[in-house]
Amino acid sequence: MSILNESLAGRIKAPSGRGAGSAADRAALRPRDGRSYVTGDRTPPLWHITVPQLLRQTVARFGPRDAAIFAAQGERLSWYDLDRRVDALAAGFLALGLGKGDRVGIWSPNRIEWVLTQFATARIGAILVNINPAYRAAEVEYALNKVGCAALVLAERFKASHYLETIRALAPELDRAEPGRLSAARLPHLRAVIVMADDPGPGAFSFDQLTRLGGPAQQLRLEAVDRTLDPDEAINIQFTSGTTGAPKGATLSHYNIVNNARFVADRIRLTETDRLCIPVPLYHCFGMVMGVLGCVSRGAAMVFPGEGFEAETTLDAIAAERCTGLYGVPTMFTAMLAAQAARRRDLGALRTGIMAGAPCPIEVMERVIAEMNMAEVTICYGMTETAPVSFQSFTDDPVMERCTTVGRIHPHLEVKLVGADGAIVPVGATGELCTRGYSVMKGYWDDSEQTAAAIRDGWMMTGDLAVLDEQGFCRIVGRVKDMIIRGGENIYPREIEEFLYRHPKVAQAQVFGIPDPELGELVCAWIVPAPGAEPSEDELRAHCAGQIAHYKVPRHIRIVDELPMTVTGKPQKFVMRERMIELLKPG
Repeated sequence: MSILNESLAGRIKAPSGRGAGSAADRAALRPRDGRSYVTGDRTPPLWHITVPQLLRQTVARFGPRDAAIFAAQGERLSWYDLDRRVDALAAGFLALGLGKGDRVGIWSPNRIEWVLTQFATARIGAILVNINPAYRAAEVEYALNKVGCAALVLAERFKASHYLETIRALAPELDRAEPGRLSAARLPHLRAVIVMADDPGPGAFSFDQLTRLGGPAQQLRLEAVDRTLDPDEAINIQFTSGTTGAPKGATLSHYNIVNNARFVADRIRLTETDRLCIPVPLYHCFGMVMGVLGCVSRGAAMVFPGEGFEAETTLDAIAAERCTGLYGVPTMFTAMLAAQAARRRDLGALRTGIMAGAPCPIEVMERVIAEMNMAEVTICYGMTETAPVSFQSFTDDPVMERCTTVGRIHPHLEVKLVGADGAIVPVGATGELCTRGYSVMKGYWDDSEQTAAAIRDGWMMTGDLAVLDEQGFCRIVGRVKDMIIRGGENIYPREIEEFLYRHPKVAQAQVFGIPDPELGELVCAWIVPAPGAEPSEDELRAHCAGQIAHYKVPRHIRIVDELPMTVTGKPQKFVMRERMIELLKPG
């Protein structure tokens, strides 16, 4: 990539210390007039640039420094190395006939090929389509056809998932096709299959072959393509969880994800001297936006411990690479705390990071600070549709606020909490959190009806219930759909979960409601015991009795070895609810 022009370089500067936020800055983040409405800092200008421009700037400034380390694959790239390999892959995509606006799927765990594909597709203006590594045949068929993927980059397999076998079953025509010229009945848009393997079999390219496919003509075209890219164009499609109905393709622009990534990095005071450990999945915003693009925005090194999360290998990578930051969801941190207690590593370089993706128990947060040296760990809140983060702690917020809230609003965003009537609720009252600003997605791909239901007058209706305090700190208290209504009483599961976490025998707790003909709903809890502990249902009810209102005490408690989770570590309450209803059926 060519050196960034001076006018653009002048607009992109290293952090100036604003990541911590002055007292005056923070005062401006408070609600006013007693209403649950807050606005973010408008001082740092938004960057109206593309993903390739962001990478180019970092390559120009930090070329020989470490950019990406993939421990399991033995790969270590400088920014110069990353730049060269991205351009080679981008030229290969052009040689395939792909270009601006074409959709390119990626179905893989965390590998170097994922990051290269992320930047190479952006380089030519193609739209990267993130496919959940946990998807099975019907789900991947739906995703590829919904957005019309012309090419698919995939790992051969990961754990029990055989990705290439699945694609060959969906498109048996691949066995007779010339690579790049697939014509399949069930996948009518798909032309090219690229496999992360030395021998991809008939009809497919190996990833290495694709990087050698482009020649001088394609390399020359890259600069011309770059000049046609617009920051407001779609660059990424991420499928939402789809707990009810088919998954929806949240469509994000360069502008959405570049700015959100750099504001996340600012809050943890990330600089080019930092080394961020990223064990969270790349297919999700946590990995590819907050992790990869956050590091690129500041020149920090990215460290990927393995293809999937394992507590031991993550801790080993942190120690070996002297990582200063770490991302994860609460269940990951719980596993790492246990692994660290079993065999201690030197985590002395750690200082910061993010715990997000699910409610963060106070006890886990306190142990992470004390036992993993992460005194500046922050909490985030957001959703894929808002690129993703809208609230985040500051690194020096009081520990209690970092334990019990998701921090304060991000720059250049507005948030309001509304009641059932759509009116903004008073400070301290519960309302649905709505976000407006640069980060709101372009819409759900090819789904105007769902887009109109989710975005109203520019406001993203998150479906999350929250409370704002007078300082602007936000607490997420549940989902609009998760709220339990028992005998006319509104019950927020998060409150009960936090109380259950105080019991020393409880490692994880999830609370939800099930239908009841008399009271409307009954409170249920699923509990994962702490290592070596065997809590009883009566013991846990006794823990609640007299401490929380009687109607909040769970009627049914189930002790389980593990919770049903998404691959990003989010508990699937709808699965628990369905299983509990089935278990409680008479007979």
